Amino acid sequence: MKSNVIIIEDDRELGELVQLYVTREGITATLCVSAEEGLALFRAEGAELVLLDINLPGMDGFEFLQALRKESTVPVIIISARETDEDMIMGLGVGADEFVTKPFAPRVLVARVRALLRRARTARPTTVGFGPYVMDTEGYSLLRDGKRVVVSTREFEVLRHLVTHPGVAMTPDDIYRGVWGVVYGDLTAVAVYIRRLRQKIEDDPSSPRYIQTIHGRGYRFNPEALQEGPP
Repeated sequence: MKSNVIIIEDDRELGELVQLYVTREGITATLCVSAEEGLALFRAEGAELVLLDINLPGMDGFEFLQALRKESTVPVIIISARETDEDMIMGLGVGADEFVTKPFAPRVLVARVRALLRRARTARPTTVGFGPYVMDTEGYSLLRDGKRVVVSTREFEVLRHLVTHPGVAMTPDDIYRGVWGVVYGDLTAVAVYIRRLRQKIEDDPSSPRYIQTIHGRGYRFNPEALQEGPP
């Protein structure tokens, strides 16, 4: 599965340079120029790692990190021109994983990104339980009471995208971009795959327990269902 990184940097030129180096390594990277934009993107699409500037307009990097840590343990690398011990201690204290000072060598930064992604993936469990189901998110396996549920690759990817963002209401456009990896396409495909999944995993597809419809928004995976899953 391709890695996904969010870069939050109000210096667009610097942010685009970091984005260029990261994407050259085969990593999908999205640039946001404010903490508010970055937080909204994370809540909509998630990410495997965040590259975060401290000096930002509006919400600063520390405030962003405090808000993020209430929702996620995703790795964060702070990139800042502020190199005092107090800033570094505060950044690490509110949940950053690493602190890089400007100016920096882009290739060294990318090496740190790869190392942190590798460490996070090694530590991250790849199985998710909900109700009678166990989903291996990396092994493309879905079991119900120990028996395999037959789903297509695309059906699995749609379900995985929803399951790994529990409680997040996603529009068809959010799901399409997250699963198909492109901005433009036939959004009606999302509804087709949702319908197929409900027919396969829901006890009553007309009143779904797992993949819920959020009127005026789209769909979300019921976060309460994850608590029902096996350990």
